[in-house]
Formats: sequence, structure tokens, C-alpha cells
Amino acid sequence: MTQRISLQEMPAALMTSLGKIGAYLKTCNIDQKLLSLLYYRASQINGCACCLDIHHKESIHLGDTQVRLHGVIAWRESPYYDAKERAALAFTEALTNANQQDIDDSIFDALTEHFTPEEITELTMAIATVNTWNRLNKTFRTTPGHYKVGQYA
Repeated sequence: MTQRISLQEMPAALMTSLGKIGAYLKTCNIDQKLLSLLYYRASQINGCACCLDIHHKESIHLGDTQVRLHGVIAWRESPYYDAKERAALAFTEALTNANQQDIDDSIFDALTEHFTPEEITELTMAIATVNTWNRLNKTFRTTPGHYKVGQYA
């Protein structure tokens, strides 16, 4: 597939704004390894090859394991995730698939057992942001495989 629009061709002000959200999320209260796992899961759901490449490499760099990354598609049946991660993964799936399911009380209540209101807001923004990147990359056919860890830091 041929890339339709490159990052460099996108409006600079828009990319700067998205970059500022990303910079905030890198300094937020949520563990970066967990965020990267959630980004990876959302990218699986959305079928974004470019974001899967990025977040696989970032997750490994942050200390996650291949078995956890391979198993995240079946996290409910896998023993590799703790209760906090499971709550965040359920929320990630619900928010990513918001057109197919509500974010019901059981999903939100599980979040409140592990995260503060501020952290839930940060999680929501993180998942919304990766979904935005998934849609940009899929629409513009960004070529996967070229990402270097820290490239967009």
C-alpha cells in the first residue's frame, strides 16, 4: 500500500497539539508500561499496523514481555495480568469499541478500585489519543516497521 499523507504533510499546529497531549501522558501518574500495553491493545482492536509496531517496541523497551504482548488479545483467559491491568484493559476495549457497547457501571467501578479520578481521566485521554492515532495512521496508510524507540519523544 502506498502512504497517502505523511506526518510531515499534516498540519503542523495539529501535530503539535497531539504532541502536547502525548507529552503530558508521558508524565502522568499512570505507569508507562501499562499505558503502552493499553495502546497496544487498542491498536490490535483497530487493526493499526503502524501503532502495533510502535507500541510493541515501546512495551519491550519499558520492560514488558513478548508473552504478555502476544497474550493480551486473550487477556481474560491469560494469567499474565493483575487486577489493575484487567480493569484498564476492559476499559480500553469498551472505550475503543464505544460504538458497540456502553461503558457500563461494572467496567467503571472496577477502574475506581485501582485508579483515582485524575488517573481515570488520564486513562480516558490516553485511550482516546491512541484511537485518534490509529485512525490517522489507517486513513493515511502510514508504513509500519520504521519506528525507533523514543522517536516521537
